[in-house]
Formats: sequence, C-alpha cells, structure tokens
Amino acid sequence: MASSTSPLVDLVALVARALVDQPDRVVVREVAGDRFPRIELTVAREDIGKVIGKDGRTAQSIRTLLSAAASKSGRRAHLDILD
Repeated sequence: MASSTSPLVDLVALVARALVDQPDRVVVREVAGDRFPRIELTVAREDIGKVIGKDGRTAQSIRTLLSAAASKSGRRAHLDILD
C-alpha cells in the first residue's frame, strides 16, 4: 500500500483483500463527494458475494468499521461497492 493513500482507503483494502479469493483484483479509491469522501471498492465479479455477504451483513460490517475509523479522525465517509 502506497503512503500517499488515505488511512480509510488502506483500511477498506486490508479488509477486502482478507475476504476475497483474488486479492490482487481489489481496487479501492477515494472520490471527493459533496459533503464527505466516498470510498469505492471494486473486486473480481466472482468475489462480489464474499464482500457483500449474506443479506449484506459483511458489507454493513465494513461500513461500520469505515465509519468508526472516519469518526476517530473527525471525518465521515461512505462506502460504495461497485460491480
């Protein structure tokens, strides 16, 4: 992970790479939003279910971790999982 990336991007990338079968195809980037940054997560098509989880529970857990990390630094962030 490059030092120029945000700690929030690094956190999401670390969690996503641990969940998927193809960690080299995980792409996480931060996009400036209107009020707060948006973190976009892209994984291999066959790994999308692992990141979303049953009834979206895994995705919600990742969002909770992201929210906690962002609030610790006095920020807010939103996670979008792209397919």
